[in-house]
Amino acid sequence: MPAGFTTKVRIWRINYDPDDVVGGAQITGSVQYEEVRARLESNPEDQLLLQQGLETEKTFNALVIPGTLTIKERDELQIIEPDHHPYYADRFRITSVQYSSMDIYNPNSYIRLSLVRSEVSHTVQ
Repeated sequence: MPAGFTTKVRIWRINYDPDDVVGGAQITGSVQYEEVRARLESNPEDQLLLQQGLETEKTFNALVIPGTLTIKERDELQIIEPDHHPYYADRFRITSVQYSSMDIYNPNSYIRLSLVRSEVSHTVQ
């Protein structure tokens, strides 16, 4: 295991079910990858915006290995290990996917993900 990749994550592929009887579509998902090695870090917030009293979205970066995974924007990443992680069981929406410049079959290749916290509204349906 490469140094620093001490977190395991689950990658969810987000889908939309057909409209229900009242015209609302339900967001569903299925697990795409299980127990993916990752490293998660938060980005600093823009102090100028905070000083002006504006709300800012907390963003994160993650590195995941191996580089052969097929991850798309709008997929979600969920922390599953270690159970003492500050964001354990939380979900993050993937906003950007960048593959490393190495060959994807190189054992050192990785994928850089830009993330925001995923908030689920109406969790009790």
